Amino acid sequence: MPVVIIAIAIVAAVIVLIVLFKMIWRVAEPNEALIISGLGARSKPVNGLDSLGFKVVTGKGTMVMPGFQVARKLRLDIHSTTLEVHCVTQQGIPVQVKGVVIYKVGDDLVSIANASRRFLDQQKSMDGAIHELFTGHLRSIIGGLTVEDLILNRERLTSETRLSAADEMSKLGLVVDSLQIQEIEDSTGYITNLGRPHAAAVASAARIAEAERDREATEREQEAARQNAAVIRDTEIKKAEYQGQVQQAEQQAKQEVIEKETRNAELEAERTEKLLESQIRKPADARAYERVKLAEAEREERVAHAQAAATETQLKAQREAEATRILGEAQAEAIRNKGLAEADAIKARAQALSENTEAVIAQQLAERWPEIVEAGAGVFGNVDNMVVLNGAEGIEEMLAKALTLGGAGLGLARNLLAGGNAAPSANGKPQQPVNGTAPAVAAGDAPEA
Repeated sequence: MPVVIIAIAIVAAVIVLIVLFKMIWRVAEPNEALIISGLGARSKPVNGLDSLGFKVVTGKGTMVMPGFQVARKLRLDIHSTTLEVHCVTQQGIPVQVKGVVIYKVGDDLVSIANASRRFLDQQKSMDGAIHELFTGHLRSIIGGLTVEDLILNRERLTSETRLSAADEMSKLGLVVDSLQIQEIEDSTGYITNLGRPHAAAVASAARIAEAERDREATEREQEAARQNAAVIRDTEIKKAEYQGQVQQAEQQAKQEVIEKETRNAELEAERTEKLLESQIRKPADARAYERVKLAEAEREERVAHAQAAATETQLKAQREAEATRILGEAQAEAIRNKGLAEADAIKARAQALSENTEAVIAQQLAERWPEIVEAGAGVFGNVDNMVVLNGAEGIEEMLAKALTLGGAGLGLARNLLAGGNAAPSANGKPQQPVNGTAPAVAAGDAPEA
């Protein structure tokens, strides 16, 4: 229980302290100054000045003892006052000048002190005081200027006004942030008339400028039209060039396609040719080469066989020649002996013929009758087809004609009748007998039937 009481007492003491602190502690806002007066409220000397008899606090807090000290606020924000002055210029022309003054309390301690002494409880009266102050200075300054000066050099008017009011504003603790002359009017129309020559000149210049602008605009329009026409022309030329390039590109593309197709066709032909070469020609050449080689081998084999046969034939011919020579010598010897015997026989026949001619001729015809018939039949040796109309009788008649019409058989018979010394040849000419014997008649030399 005592602990709770102690805690409550402590909390109450803290609350009392906070309340007391709130009561005695004052803080100056950024746009205000605290003016503290009363017991112990003294400010330190500033810029050689003695104590002001009150305390000025800006931008911070301070303690104010209730009942002993009083804290009041002085606004440091800006104020504005409208000016409207009726006065006469140096030329005696009445004018009405309208403007505005923007001012505030100075931020330094002296300005705050001066403003506090004059406007602390009467801050709303500052606008009226500033209006009267600047109105008087404007009348004084405008009276020494001409209307032209007012119109052409307003900066001079504002600077002289601010300069003339600066000392009084300092005493009031105020500073001017801005002074603007907004309007200058006159009831006589002087300013209006003053501006007419300039207005006329300006109007003339404006008309001239407008005419020049119109001319320039026309020229620029014409130039723009020319440029536009040139651009259109260039565009058309470019279009034609591009069209030509496109057509050329298309033709080139077509040409490339044709060349590509031609190349593909050539490649296909080459492939087909190679395929033909590899699948047909080479196998055919191989087969042909094989056949050639086989033929060459066969030919060489035949040549070898022929050479062997020729060698064998040559050897055989040599053997036969030798045998023929020996046989020929034997035959020659036999023929010689036979010829001697025939010669003796012919001699005997001749002697017998001289003694009995008919018997000898008949005997000789009988002995050689086969040869005579054979010689007569030789007439038909070259006949391919022969038609006999009357059978065996026709054959006998034909053979008789062949024997009697000057054929080889008749010639042989005549030779026999002439003594057998010579026998006719196949062409009807006499042929020398060999060793006393008549030669055989060539059947192929007989006349055609």
